[in-house]
Amino acid sequence: MHNNGKEKLVVEVVAAHNLMPKDGEGSSSPFVEVEFENQRQRTQVKYRDLNPVWNEKLVFHVNDVVDLPYRTIEVNVFNEKRSNNSRNFLGKVRVSGSSIAREGEEVPQLYTLDKRSLFSHVRGELSLKLYLSTKEEVKQVINGGGGGSGVVVSKKNKKMQQQGGNLAVQKQMGQENNKMGSGLQNQAHLKPVEPGPGDIKPVVITAVPGPVIPAAASGGGLNLHGGVNGGHIRGGFSNDYALKETSPHLGGLNNDKTSSTYDLVEQMQYLYVRIVKAKEISVFGGGEVVAEVKLGNYKGITKRVSLGNAEWDQVFAFSKDCIQSSVVEVFVKESNKDEFLGRVWFDLNEVPKGFLLIASWRPNGIEWRIKRASMNMMRYPELFAKVQVGNQVLRTRIASPTGNRSLSNPCWNDDLMFVVAEPFEDYLLITVEDRLAPNRDEVVGRVILPIVNIERRFDDKLVVSRWFNLDTHYSNPNDSKSVVRFASRIHLRASLEGGYHVLDEATMYSSDVRPTAKQLWKPHIGVLEVGILGATNLMPMKIKEGKGGSTDAYCVAKYGQKWVRTRTVVDSLAPEYGGGSANRDTRIGKVRIRLSTLETDRVYTHAYPLLMLHPSGVKKMGELHLAVRFRGANLFNVLHMYATPLLPKMHYVQPLSVSQLDSLRYQAMNVVSSRLSRSEPPLGREVVEYMLDHDSHMWSMRKSKANFLRLTNFLAWFVAMSRLLETLRTWNKPVYSTLFLTVFTVLVLIPELIIPCILLTTAALGLWRYRSRPRHPPHLDTRLSYAESVHPDELDEEFDSFPTSRSAEIVRMRYDRLRSVAGRIQAVVGDLATQGERFQALLSWRDPRATFLFVILCLLAAFGFYLVPIRWVVALGGLYYLRPPKFRNRLPSSAISFFKRLPTNADSML
Repeated sequence: MHNNGKEKLVVEVVAAHNLMPKDGEGSSSPFVEVEFENQRQRTQVKYRDLNPVWNEKLVFHVNDVVDLPYRTIEVNVFNEKRSNNSRNFLGKVRVSGSSIAREGEEVPQLYTLDKRSLFSHVRGELSLKLYLSTKEEVKQVINGGGGGSGVVVSKKNKKMQQQGGNLAVQKQMGQENNKMGSGLQNQAHLKPVEPGPGDIKPVVITAVPGPVIPAAASGGGLNLHGGVNGGHIRGGFSNDYALKETSPHLGGLNNDKTSSTYDLVEQMQYLYVRIVKAKEISVFGGGEVVAEVKLGNYKGITKRVSLGNAEWDQVFAFSKDCIQSSVVEVFVKESNKDEFLGRVWFDLNEVPKGFLLIASWRPNGIEWRIKRASMNMMRYPELFAKVQVGNQVLRTRIASPTGNRSLSNPCWNDDLMFVVAEPFEDYLLITVEDRLAPNRDEVVGRVILPIVNIERRFDDKLVVSRWFNLDTHYSNPNDSKSVVRFASRIHLRASLEGGYHVLDEATMYSSDVRPTAKQLWKPHIGVLEVGILGATNLMPMKIKEGKGGSTDAYCVAKYGQKWVRTRTVVDSLAPEYGGGSANRDTRIGKVRIRLSTLETDRVYTHAYPLLMLHPSGVKKMGELHLAVRFRGANLFNVLHMYATPLLPKMHYVQPLSVSQLDSLRYQAMNVVSSRLSRSEPPLGREVVEYMLDHDSHMWSMRKSKANFLRLTNFLAWFVAMSRLLETLRTWNKPVYSTLFLTVFTVLVLIPELIIPCILLTTAALGLWRYRSRPRHPPHLDTRLSYAESVHPDELDEEFDSFPTSRSAEIVRMRYDRLRSVAGRIQAVVGDLATQGERFQALLSWRDPRATFLFVILCLLAAFGFYLVPIRWVVALGGLYYLRPPKFRNRLPSSAISFFKRLPTNADSML
């Protein structure tokens, strides 16, 4: 890599605010760890402080300022656990190198801490200053990767260059430089952009089956930068002058004490290609020719010779680390032209290890020899691809060998999906990395693609896959001395998906579910008008001295991708909306209106209660006055919408998995939050999370009981029908029982009347209930939400952080309570499984006598149903079921007794 030796990257960690408690006692001991180009540094630990202030400067080497916009600074906040010398994750921030200022122009930036995974829980903000410094007196602290003690090194004595002329040496040094990987992140753009309808699209990156095939790479000199630039130093300088004991892998020291060539040296394995001479080459006009040897992306060129004496006798050596291709190619070219006169290739897999092979190629008269050394101790690479768009990072699985494909040509065939928003200003960064150790990855190559240049797709037809060269130009491409590293190609199928709808909220609350591509939109069915008139009787959210309580209230409305915010009415408990601050805004209440419950062209004016759940119980925070009207353009189009699928076609043709939908929803929420935070006036992240029900997946005993009651209310209809049937069966009401028996007999004898009678009864019931139809839109129901009679401890558990910050005694009590609830659920599931296994046991011969009886009964029933018409069987069965009580027996029937005696797998459980 090329380094101008002038500038340093300074990351000043200022402070953090409102961090998540992680020590189990309501606090944390945070420290910040910053990583840039494999350089890792950390701040001091602030013990038991959720709002720490550091004001510490961390200085990093910048290997190439030109390449800085494509790099990423990763900032992680951890909580130190002194009991077991470990740490907890508190949040992370990724800052793009394009947002770094010059010295003197830096200003503190406030970043919201992001999650590490979908299920992690973080909160808080981190204040940072990032800038480039050119001062000579700037010192830098280089840690050993773990955040421990480091050494202070000045900026002098930096430059040392060494030219490499051997291909094996070039590769070895290239691998060392390749550890200085780069990334492309876009976390801190501050350009204000308003999201519009349908402007968020998913990006699908598919790594299609195919190897990472080496492409052409030129040779040349190698620039080495000495000193401490690009490396890590542990401890002080005195260790460099001390005697150290090493443990190399020596090839010939074995137990039988026999002598070999590799007794006291490490065995170096090479592939040798010797170019001898060429004969019978005819070139128009004469001139000079050269021979070129190519192994993957490595190539060597011989000296120029004349046609009359085309002899080279040159040897090219390739280290075993270079052999990532199974083919060696030799070309003969004119010295001043790129076209080759002839080519020969040889498959290395057919070469016996340790033997000398000679091959001749007659058409253009070139003779060459290949020698291959033993390759028994080669390490198989653990390659994976990392794809990044802005602050979204996904990884493929580590490639494994499939069929006859080697690990140096990996195949993934993974689908990775991202969320991007118009205008497409981000870049798609794809890096192929090798897993050297559990926490150590080496970048093999990368490719950067502008999102705006990616092909768009509107249906299920696959876009054309393409090969992309993996770039390793980690320096100024205009510099003739820059290092050209090993490069390969990667096979990708990338597309901007316009046929999907990006769900940024729960599916049950989704409003506009059109596809993101405007070309696929259908005509509008109407216009929704919402008038936010005002609010009354709001609870005071702040106290001013001498003025009592007041509230700075505003309202946010959302439909689909359209967000609207009213003006803020300051110091008023009854604001009126006729037409931000840096602090987190407090929730007052929410109103949700389903459009299908609105009548066409009717104006609804209501005062909706603003209900909030607090640790002390449910509270009414005020009332919101709204005027709502839905004007349908065409009644037929409105009714036709009920017959169309809820989601766009692509969700059913190529459905997304549940994990993909959750990941895309979280990414979409981050994109929307980032856009709205740059609007004017800005909307905070807490407002977006509240509107999109970000925490709806969290466990709540109250919600579990409410959902159980909802299920019970649904099943109550079936319970009522079964009780009615039991009443008719027991003849407690003889008139109704006689009437029902008569109707049943008529329907059995004339089965053509069954379906029409059922449909007419259903229609009549619907018309009868029209009189008692709801006259007002639904609103939040405290009884349905089980918020009125909830236990205080259950509310405290619902508002607890994740992980918990309560004491061990409270956690133990809640765990025991959860175990008791789970025990009841476990018993119900076990009973359902038992009944199902009894049905399976009818034909399993696990109980041979029961299965024998069932088989004989089936044979007899088959003859009976064949001889007797089905209507008589149903009529006799119904009459037997509805027989009067005097003809009944209180004991269970023979069929039920037989069924309950069947065996189940519960007998085999521990």
